[in-house]
Amino acid sequence: MAVRVVAIGVSTGGPPVLEAILSRLPASFPAPILVVQHIAEGFVEALVEQLQGVTSLRVQVAQPGEVAYGGSVYVSPAGRHLGVGRGGRLVLDDGPPERSQRPAVAFLYRSVARVYGADAAAVLLTGMGADGAVELKCLRDLGAVTIAQDERSCTVFGMPGEAIKLGAAQHVLPPDEIGGLLCRIGGVAAAEPTAARLRAPARVAMRNGANVKTELS
Repeated sequence: MAVRVVAIGVSTGGPPVLEAILSRLPASFPAPILVVQHIAEGFVEALVEQLQGVTSLRVQVAQPGEVAYGGSVYVSPAGRHLGVGRGGRLVLDDGPPERSQRPAVAFLYRSVARVYGADAAAVLLTGMGADGAVELKCLRDLGAVTIAQDERSCTVFGMPGEAIKLGAAQHVLPPDEIGGLLCRIGGVAAAEPTAARLRAPARVAMRNGANVKTELS
């Protein structure tokens, strides 16, 4: 089953999990990948650089009005909701926070549901709270492929745990298997993790509600 977009939501503990997933996806991956990471102001560029070091996909900060293409990863800027509109154009929104989050995974998933419906895959990863859990269930009900990270591999089993309780996840997997599943869905062979994964990790600040902490990813 091919999909036209992959939407990923993540919070606490996100950078190494994103690395594990994206490192398995080859440059030929056919669908654009939209990422909402709860993150503090001033750290998105460092996250993009960190992710670019482990994947052959093109990784960039999302820009409003840009058309999302396959082989590319679009990361939400801090403090703005990320969504997608007609024609696959990226949308950035300054509306109020949802569940104390902006960007919110819920905002991204709702836009993906409207535009792509069953032709989407949505992934909910480690993080506090329940951002995106209800919307993941809506995507599953529409026929989209829905994935939650398993408890053992999570730093915080909040967001994926809530989704699993709702019956929102078709698949519950650790990060390396999530990458493999996305490759199968995309009809491409998984890439071997790059040597760049062995480099010293960047320092990334992640936002959870009103709390911000800086930690080695």
